[in-house]
Amino acid sequence: FNMKALGDLKQYKVIGRSMPTDKQRVPPLYQMKIFAPDKCTAKSRFWYFVCQLKKMKRTLGEIVSIQEVYEKRPLTIKNFGIWLRYVSRSGTHNMYREYRDLTAALAVTQCYRDMGARHRARSSTIQIMRIEEVAASKTRRANIKQFHDSKIKFPLNHRVNKKLHAPRFTTTRPHTTF
Repeated sequence: FNMKALGDLKQYKVIGRSMPTDKQRVPPLYQMKIFAPDKCTAKSRFWYFVCQLKKMKRTLGEIVSIQEVYEKRPLTIKNFGIWLRYVSRSGTHNMYREYRDLTAALAVTQCYRDMGARHRARSSTIQIMRIEEVAASKTRRANIKQFHDSKIKFPLNHRVNKKLHAPRFTTTRPHTTF
């Protein structure tokens, strides 16, 4: 199964276990944070990871609960550190990346797009191991640190006038700097 990172990913909390048997009446519950476009894909990714970590299969297991996790402060910009592993053409690599976004799910979406663009990593080969909100003083990457300036400015130099043909012919050149 190939996971397609369609649209913005959502964060799900998936809890599952193996079916009760005569040997094990109350099997242990396993909980995971999964980033996926929908619930169906989140369940699929859960079983993919659980099969690797524990001796459990989808046919002999059940999903106890699946809930979408919402951000506490979705209107505040935050720095996120993402630890991931991905499979490239030459092997498996571990990586730490930083992103600035409003929610963890949007930061992971940004990460998937970035990994596809910079490293040609398919979304099915990327595994998010850990994601944390990082304080501004603890960030490592220069492209994130540049936004931690209290006097940051975004100048709008050379703005083009939208009324391009009013008047069409004139004796003065257009003003693009203000």
